[in-house]
Amino acid sequence: MRSKSSGGLVYSTEVGRTCPACRQAIAACICKAQTTMAGDGQIRVSRQTKGRGGKTVTLVKGLALDPPALAQLGKQLRSACGSGGTVKDGVIEIQGDHCDLVMATLSNSGLSPKRSGS
Repeated sequence: MRSKSSGGLVYSTEVGRTCPACRQAIAACICKAQTTMAGDGQIRVSRQTKGRGGKTVTLVKGLALDPPALAQLGKQLRSACGSGGTVKDGVIEIQGDHCDLVMATLSNSGLSPKRSGS
């Protein structure tokens, strides 16, 4: 019988996502264990419909940016496409099929995106 669990609370309905190290909300994290960047630097743009009720979204993965810069880039891409979207877990999601427009916008920003998937 194990005496210590290796898992921990990662989401609470009260505060949302929590830091696994200090068990505080991500926004109020005191240990800043989540400051690692999620991306690997290989920017990939893809289109996906799986798990979204048939709705198409454009995904931008692999951006090695800190969360505020990632949110700013997400806002810039959403306004360039004229549609909604969000930033979740280091992935920018844009509603609709805007792969070509997203790739052009990222290229104009000095980044080098690659098309992924079909």
